[in-house]
This record gives sequence, C-alpha cells and structure tokens, in this order.
Amino acid sequence: MRDVIDLHTHTIASGHAYNTINEMAAAAAEKKLEILGITEHAPAMPGSCTAMYFLNLKALPREKRGVAVWYGAEVNILDCDGHVDLPDGTLAQLDLVIASMHIPCFQGGTQAENTRAYLNIMKHPYINIIGHPDDGRYPIDHKALAEGAREHGVLLEINNASLSPNSFRPNAAENLRKLLSCCKEYGTPVVVDSDAHVDLDVGDHSIAMELLREVDFPEELVANAHPEILEKYINYLKR
Repeated sequence: MRDVIDLHTHTIASGHAYNTINEMAAAAAEKKLEILGITEHAPAMPGSCTAMYFLNLKALPREKRGVAVWYGAEVNILDCDGHVDLPDGTLAQLDLVIASMHIPCFQGGTQAENTRAYLNIMKHPYINIIGHPDDGRYPIDHKALAEGAREHGVLLEINNASLSPNSFRPNAAENLRKLLSCCKEYGTPVVVDSDAHVDLDVGDHSIAMELLREVDFPEELVANAHPEILEKYINYLKR
C-alpha cells in the first residue's frame, strides 16, 4: 500500500521528544514522505510548550527538503464533555489538530463517558483527527466512534506506536481490530500515524500497516494511500 504521509509527530518542543523540526523533516525526506505533520503536545501535558508557541507557528515554512510540513497540536481531552486545552482562536490558526486522551490530563470514565467525550470532540469545527483511540485504559463503544467520525468528518487514527512492543497502551491491537471492523461497516476513513518522538520513527507505520492487511481493510479508506481524502478533513486544506 502506498504510504506517503505521517501527520502525528513530536519535536523537542513537546518536552519528552528528542529531535528538532529540521531533523524530523530530514527523516521524512529520507523516507520519501510527501506530507509531515508536526503536532506538539498542548499545554496541559506536563513539560510541553505554552499556548504562545502555537500562536507563532505561522512564522514557519510549510515546506522543508521537498516535504510539505504542516504544523498543529495534539490537544488533550480534559473531561467527558470534550473540553480541550487550547482556545478556539488558537485552534483556528493551526494546520491540523489531533485530539487525544492522556493519563496526565484526563483519567477517563466509564465506556459511555469516554465515548461521549470523543463524540463531543468530533463536533468541534477545528478537530481533524482522534488520536490513538485504542488505549485500553479508556474503554469506548467502537461502533459509536466509527459512526460518529463518519458523521462529523473526523479521521480516526491507527497509531503505530500503540502497537509497538514498548507501548504502554493496553489491548491496543485488540481494540484496533474492533474499531477497524466498525470503520469497514460505516465506510469511515482512517489515517495511519507514527506518533514519532524521535526521528528514527518518522514514517514507520510497519506494524499498523500489517494490521490493516490482516483485517483486509479497504485501501480506499486509508488516507496514507489516498492523500486526497485529507481535503475533507484537515484545516490546512479546507481553508
């Protein structure tokens, strides 16, 4: 399967990643990616950058080493009502926005509460991707998530880091199989991302792609193989 994008990566600005923007872009060029997303953790994540960092992203070039580079945020879902840790005025200026659940920022609730949080997030006009909805610490209704993403125009992420042997997200593979089955049923597109925190991991989707092959997921629903899918989902392309 063609694989030319990686929309979820982090640099030293996130506080617990290890390379610069230039180093991540160089890795993307070496992997022959067409689009790289730099999505730093938003301020509620301990050690990450402040809100001012995101307001000044407009100063950066949108191409490096022949790779289109989009700058955004991985915002933190803060509660079951779907609040996040950057204001709408800031989100509106970003190229793309991923919304994720992280233990330092949100302990989670019941399956119904976690699902409600995701569905509320999907209604937000500037949220483009639901990040790693595979974490067993946050039980969800996979069918409701796939149906909601289709209805509200949000991509669901298949996170390669979640599937790594070093992952701290329990039951990720099992949860993703359930989610992909529901996405096939509803025709919900997905995007495969590395969630790279080091340049060596940029564009590494090997485990996730193997899972897609295992479940016979339709290639036409994978944004990595068909970047034109992004035109309906990503802030940068919808402006």
